[in-house]
Amino acid sequence: MCMNDSYYRIMALDYGDVRIGIALSDVTRFLASGYENYTRTNLDADCKHIAKIANENNVKIIVIGLPINMDGSKGVRVEKTYEFANILKNYIDVKIDFIDERLTSVSAEKILISADVSRKKRKQVLDKLSASIILQDYLDVNNRK
Repeated sequence: MCMNDSYYRIMALDYGDVRIGIALSDVTRFLASGYENYTRTNLDADCKHIAKIANENNVKIIVIGLPINMDGSKGVRVEKTYEFANILKNYIDVKIDFIDERLTSVSAEKILISADVSRKKRKQVLDKLSASIILQDYLDVNNRK
């Protein structure tokens, strides 16, 4: 089956030092779903893993959450995120976009607590849920245009 270019997905990444939360949109780019909590190994393996998922799911845009400080300043974590994105570009030819992810992890944690998810289980899904929130925010903003 050949996918039409209008049926592509958007991927979101919640980039961290230990894990990367991964979410994918549906092909209409209306709804975000958590895909995976990926535990990082090394930069090469991390980028190959993300590129493989993107290629298998016809991803044309990758959105990466930027961990901007609450006062709006960009610290060391934002620089690490930009560096990761620049390296990822060597592994896959897609548009890479960024979105402010302030309070995303807090929102994800609140959702999981309100759903009465145990602390152990929360740790297993937090990054993937954070990536879903990042992606849904991105989709909502872009679907209003």
